[in-house]
Amino acid sequence: MLMVDKRRLLRSCAALAATACAPAWAQVGPRPARPASAPPEADAAWPTRPVQLLVGFPPNASPDTAARIVAAPLARLLGQPVDVANKPGASGNVAADAVAKARDDHTLGVLINGNLTIARLLDHAVPFDPEKDFAPIGLIGTAPLVLATSAKAQGHRPDELLLWARNLGADARYGTPGAGTVGHLGMELLKMRTSISARHQPFAGNPQVVEAMLAGQIELALLPPGLALPAVKDGRLKAIGITAPERSPLTGGMPTLREADVRGADLEIWTALAGPAGQSTASVARMNAALQSVLRTPEVRDALLAAGWQARGGTPEALVRRIRSDTATLGGVIMMRGIRAG
Repeated sequence: MLMVDKRRLLRSCAALAATACAPAWAQVGPRPARPASAPPEADAAWPTRPVQLLVGFPPNASPDTAARIVAAPLARLLGQPVDVANKPGASGNVAADAVAKARDDHTLGVLINGNLTIARLLDHAVPFDPEKDFAPIGLIGTAPLVLATSAKAQGHRPDELLLWARNLGADARYGTPGAGTVGHLGMELLKMRTSISARHQPFAGNPQVVEAMLAGQIELALLPPGLALPAVKDGRLKAIGITAPERSPLTGGMPTLREADVRGADLEIWTALAGPAGQSTASVARMNAALQSVLRTPEVRDALLAAGWQARGGTPEALVRRIRSDTATLGGVIMMRGIRAG
């Protein structure tokens, strides 16, 4: 069970302030009680039937691709089929809710960071609690975002482009796929860290954000590498840097924002494996061990990289720490800016 330190969240909000100087859900009743714990020998035999991985996005979406890349090798290690089932809706929260309600010890989720961190902070009607309703198993992959500008931006070095963005003041506009998305929260965090004053302009999706930037309708955006890099390489957009703490193979060695002296704005999108709270300890341990083994293979690492993910892995405890850190950082942005899901 994951418990986020509320005092840490409040401290994060205070630190941000000092530095700065989805749909309607059906009413949900009480969750059914979990069955009595299985005897140790049953836990040790897990899995005893096919494992289902729920994904909150349609087939061929990035989280779905990641799930399918790891499913087959996981099945070989576990000795049971590992089936991927798509349950799209509400930015992955429909699938996350189904995982939270699962009681068979064989239904898990390939979830994104939004589901496991700030879902309820953005929308109080979300019928699950990211702090209490999941058993984190392991990180699958991460990806940075690219802070991109229109080609008309003055300068080429990151510091020159940042100065240009600051000097535009409130006349600048930044585009996102909507309120509460990672692009929105990330840009608001960057505004606090850089004195950029750009106004928010939502669009239907990131492809529309790129189109608007190419047409000169907006000046800034945080974009996934797969959308930003082709336009940067052919000169249609410029890039200030990436939001990761270190350079990434996904962005061809592009500098980080840290290298441009932007501190406290690290932000990655990620996908992870999680079960419902109360998932048996043995099943969490075995699935984590299998996931680590799979993520170490060159074939899986290369396939994830081609799909836009840098393979990561790690222990359940490391994933818990990441969830807490992201919840504190982005929760502070949400509270200070009064952001709600679009």
